[in-house]
Amino acid sequence: MYLIDISRNGQPSYDARVNQSLDNYFVNDLKLPGHGFMFYINKPSVIIGRNQNAWAEVDIDYLHEHKIELVRRTSGGGAVYHDMGNFIFENILTDNADDFGDYAHFAEPVLKALRKLGLDVQMKENSSDLILNGKKWSGMTMFKSGQGLAAGGTIMYDLNIENAKRSLTENQLEKQKRLGVLSKRSEIVNLKDYLPDGMTMADLREYLLKEIFQVKSLDDIETYHMTDEDWQRADKRLEETYGTDAWNFGHNPGYYDYADKELSAGKLGINWTIDDGKVEHLKLNPFFKLDGDVDTIEAYLTGKKISERVVKKAVKKGHFANIDPDELADFLIEKLD
Repeated sequence: MYLIDISRNGQPSYDARVNQSLDNYFVNDLKLPGHGFMFYINKPSVIIGRNQNAWAEVDIDYLHEHKIELVRRTSGGGAVYHDMGNFIFENILTDNADDFGDYAHFAEPVLKALRKLGLDVQMKENSSDLILNGKKWSGMTMFKSGQGLAAGGTIMYDLNIENAKRSLTENQLEKQKRLGVLSKRSEIVNLKDYLPDGMTMADLREYLLKEIFQVKSLDDIETYHMTDEDWQRADKRLEETYGTDAWNFGHNPGYYDYADKELSAGKLGINWTIDDGKVEHLKLNPFFKLDGDVDTIEAYLTGKKISERVVKKAVKKGHFANIDPDELADFLIEKLD
């Protein structure tokens, strides 16, 4: 087994959109032989599964307000919150998918290491969650591609639990639409208070890597360092797909189209589906603090055929104070008609 170093120009990568796409790059593009292991940290972000409806899982307005990034995985699973108090570990195999689906197999090295510190950590029965005293400290996910796979999860050391709760606030109206895979919510817990006194996050990182790789020094771990060519290829994938709002916000089951535009007040995205000439689903996504009622617009337009008169009437019902109603109406007419 070898460690995959995803630092760039000597600096760790904390960009969640970058980091979450690298497992796909290593499995499908680079295909290094053997067993790779990634261990990294993301800046505040919410990671949703490939087949999830973001509108059902996440308080998007809260994310925009607190500069928390939305990131859609290339794998499945539910929605989770990440920040600088949380590790992510991933196993990368490109030529052996025999253990696909066996979460316990990939969790065991981490569980074993934490048990040596006296923590009664377990894998929740009939679940991919790892728990301590019945509370979740890790959610695992994996994907398979040919004979390759990526499998891993989180390790909550000192996660901002309040941010996690606020970010992962479900929209009940969207949940009722049953569009996409729904998350299973669990009470979460940080490991910090259960670890030996004074064990910092850096200490825990070093300890876990030594235990997982069975070495006495981090210098003894065989490491693959990402090259400039790796980063060029990863950047291209991000530019084309995984770093785009069209992928992260727009790739929602049931919402077949996405567009965004820089209006005078800020960037506005829309997700929608037209069926038999009528609006079936519609969500407005302002990336700025909007003074008005987008829910009214969405409700009014849903089920209707689009015309200039109908759209302008809907916009008027929104009572917007910080956006040009004509500008908004023109954008909606252009895309929905």
